Amino acid sequence: MRIAFLSDIHGNLPALEAVITNLKRRAPDLTVNLGDCVSGPLWPLETCELLMAMPWPTIRGNCDRAVGLEPRATMHHSDAIAYDRLNDRHRSWLGGLSNPQFVAENIFACHGTPTNDDDYLSDDITSGLLSAPAPAAIAARLGKVTAPLTLCGHSHVPRIVQASDGRTVLNPGSVGLPAYDSEWNGETYFAESGSPHARYALVTKQNAGFDIELIAVGYNFEFAAQKAETEGRADYAKALRTGTMRS
Repeated sequence: MRIAFLSDIHGNLPALEAVITNLKRRAPDLTVNLGDCVSGPLWPLETCELLMAMPWPTIRGNCDRAVGLEPRATMHHSDAIAYDRLNDRHRSWLGGLSNPQFVAENIFACHGTPTNDDDYLSDDITSGLLSAPAPAAIAARLGKVTAPLTLCGHSHVPRIVQASDGRTVLNPGSVGLPAYDSEWNGETYFAESGSPHARYALVTKQNAGFDIELIAVGYNFEFAAQKAETEGRADYAKALRTGTMRS
């Protein structure tokens, strides 16, 4: 069985369309979306419409929860932009997306960690950057999820890491936003994939475990960056052009 996993589209319609074209060629048996579908200044409405028409199981991300369920007044700016461009039907779909769950035998899927959609599973914040956690920390974050393979998103950084007890965590990276900056404990940190490609992962179940491919798909990222600029988001434009946030 071959399963494609994608995450963190963030309203980047041309990136999503490029991934869908790539998926058609590879023809997985199942495609799973790990959430954060539309938040941001790009094409939230068009992206939501496309995703609602797809037969993919979708895990609700922290931004989906915000746009779909929380008061607009409490939202981050990027979530509020998406909220304003959607209608009640779209917001209801986002709010009703799935909780973390098994998506196939021995494969568990979440957005952040199994218990918190706004925490990192595959990453630590170290010296202002995201980095791979210690194996014991990964095991602690997985908690009672005993699946040999757990999928997560949220950090936007493609990564395969292993817990101290052998459980594997796979983050496919971001389809639509390859870098961002944020704050933790009052300090700015950077999440960077290092290139503007749209990312996803392909998992093939084998008798002895799993084969994993981290896939980078080219698309017209300059078009997306120009859209971000017209929306007044130079930060998004830099991320979309380069996959980095630092000078």
